[in-house]
Amino acid sequence: MTNDKPPPAITAVDVAPRTKASNYPEPFFSRMARREKRALGDFFGLKNFGVNLTKIAPGGESALMHTHSRQDEMVYVLEGEAVLATPSGETRLGPGDCAGFPAGGEAHHILNRTDRDLLILEIGDRPEGDEGSYPQDDIQAVMGADGKWRFARKDGTPY
Repeated sequence: MTNDKPPPAITAVDVAPRTKASNYPEPFFSRMARREKRALGDFFGLKNFGVNLTKIAPGGESALMHTHSRQDEMVYVLEGEAVLATPSGETRLGPGDCAGFPAGGEAHHILNRTDRDLLILEIGDRPEGDEGSYPQDDIQAVMGADGKWRFARKDGTPY
């Protein structure tokens, strides 16, 4: 008899990284080559919110600059130095710093402009019908009923 339940506690880096660096279509997919996500929430079978342990190599970014229509997000810096970039400007974040992004709030993403890896926790809820807006790029996203993102250009043409 096999036990399909995850253990009650683990060392986070023991969770295997996602096999695919991003769900974005090209030309955006390759921009995510310097990040590695470990889906901790998925590992534990969490349904209402997600938690990712994300490593961003020098020159990398967490995501395209974006905002969500329904999802609240939070980022906590564990190691390294991050730049939180928004349309309003940039803020430096170090270990112990965090930032929160309510649904419909200002667009954002995290950049690593240093020569060391950056390690962050990304936390967000998983509301149905969420949409992603990307002010700097010709892309939009809608969460499908199957829980997968559907990407299109801003004119609605699918990728």
